[in-house]
Amino acid sequence: MEAKAVARYVRIAPRKARLVADLIRGKDIQSALSTLKFTPTKGSKILEKVLNSAIANAEHNYDMDVNELYIAKAYVDEGPTLKRWRAKAMGRVGRIRKRTSHITIILKEREG
Repeated sequence: MEAKAVARYVRIAPRKARLVADLIRGKDIQSALSTLKFTPTKGSKILEKVLNSAIANAEHNYDMDVNELYIAKAYVDEGPTLKRWRAKAMGRVGRIRKRTSHITIILKEREG
């Protein structure tokens, strides 16, 4: 049995969010939450919200034991990119790409 939570169209570059997702993948819930709490990045706050949502889904929808949960999968996919323009020298234009992410966290219970 697995519980999952997905945050879509989050305004953070996937490359930056993946750095934080790599920190918590495979950990149990308590150590993952403490890691996210003391990591000073924007991505850690977003992943903490998604992780709390996955914990609530596991507890409420599937009656899983919260103390036995661990992060089976945590991945960040690329969402649509917002394209913006900025004026540059000599009448030129510079492209600004504001990237978005789809963040997924899947929890499972430890066997044994």
